[in-house]
Amino acid sequence: MIIHWNVNPLFFSFGGIHIRWYGLFFAGAFISGSYIMHQIYDREGVSPAELENLFAYMIFGTLIGARLGHCLFYDPVYYITHPVDILKVWEGGLASHGGALGILIALAFFTRRHDRPLDWLLDRLTIPGAFGGALIRIGNFMNSEIVGLPTRSDWGVVFERVDSLPRHPVQLYESLAYLSIFVLLVLVYRFRGHKLANGKLTGLFLVTIFTVRFLLEYVKTPQAEFAVSWGLHMGQVLSIPFITAGIALLIRGSWQRRGNDRPVR
Repeated sequence: MIIHWNVNPLFFSFGGIHIRWYGLFFAGAFISGSYIMHQIYDREGVSPAELENLFAYMIFGTLIGARLGHCLFYDPVYYITHPVDILKVWEGGLASHGGALGILIALAFFTRRHDRPLDWLLDRLTIPGAFGGALIRIGNFMNSEIVGLPTRSDWGVVFERVDSLPRHPVQLYESLAYLSIFVLLVLVYRFRGHKLANGKLTGLFLVTIFTVRFLLEYVKTPQAEFAVSWGLHMGQVLSIPFITAGIALLIRGSWQRRGNDRPVR
């Protein structure tokens, strides 16, 4: 079955105000994340007062990291020669790997200021992080961007804003995978969280999320303007350090006794 997709990326436009589907899903990722973290903090008896500051750090870390990641990882020559264009976020171009690094750096500053263990906080943020990733990929689908390779058969999605070829709806593949990982993380946190060393849930998140990213790159159109050695796409090369870090956290967690600083009730 072939589905023709030609949705207008603009959800609403009035005068000089333009609201895109992607922006709605991006905002939805943070709104849902705030709700989930409030539930987690309430469940563990932790004051939610710091969450407002936490999400301010995360929003800035995500946007700055994702934008710089796109510019430096996927088209560095252009942006080095046109540095002002780095600021043109409204033209598109956000990299999830850069966003992940931006969040880590922002949270490192946050935890130092609020005297909160970084690995404890990261474990809990993995849950809304996976759900938010699922929403953002739906936003990419609405934008007809980050499309898959042609299916070379009589099924797929024709992104009419791109071309007339039936392609893999890789954004939806990724969104469904992230949603499944979200459910997995919720179940592990709910039933095993009190027995896990700090950092182990983060390790599970990194291994699953970036393994999905690595595998789906095989059916995704390359996003970098330059070739990568060993037959790997840039997205795969960038995923390897995250997978390695996740494995290291899982191994470290298996050596430690129960390490959570606060009880899970």
